[in-house]
Amino acid sequence: MIRVVLPAHLRNLARVEGEVTLAIEGPVTQRAVLDALEARYPMLCGTIREHGTHTRRAFVRFFACEQDWSHESPDTALPQAVATGAEPFLIVGAMAGG
Repeated sequence: MIRVVLPAHLRNLARVEGEVTLAIEGPVTQRAVLDALEARYPMLCGTIREHGTHTRRAFVRFFACEQDWSHESPDTALPQAVATGAEPFLIVGAMAGG
């Protein structure tokens, strides 16, 4: 099971508390995780990725094993620690300002 950590506003929207766990068939990639997340919680469609293009929204970041995966290809395999559930996949709302 893949563990996913969502920011508070998306947890509220999805009506979940804490981490979300997802079963992923095949390679564990950003695309696979986000597809499974949106399939299980359709109210999240368009909040993490743009409708239609499925590109990452501007102020959303992805982290795995303390590394920023936001600019990696959506089809790049995530680290083994994420694929096995040892480490979570984090979806974070980026902060802006000065």
